[in-house]
Amino acid sequence: MKGKVVDIKKFGAFLELENGEEGFVHISKISKKYVREISNFLKIGDEVQGKVIGRTKDGKYELSLKDFDEEKEDTGKSHNFEKRLNQYLKDSEKKISEYKKHLDKKKNTRRR
Repeated sequence: MKGKVVDIKKFGAFLELENGEEGFVHISKISKKYVREISNFLKIGDEVQGKVIGRTKDGKYELSLKDFDEEKEDTGKSHNFEKRLNQYLKDSEKKISEYKKHLDKKKNTRRR
């Protein structure tokens, strides 16, 4: 869900969401990195995208910016992982076949 930062407190940031409702991001849900000062990561007026993780006691949407980033990275990581795995399997197959050829040559030279 998209939102615009309207207020920053020590414990989190308040957002105005695209559907007109209010949202809140706790300091622990802003980044995977340690957040000492929220103002180092967010400024009033910033447009952000987050993942809705629930509702606060006063009815505001509770969002997580770091979970949204993880979700985006996961799709890229899984594709990258599959690509690397396929390359590894191809390389392994090639190395094994070269090793077998080498062993066959070794066996043939001993039989003379």
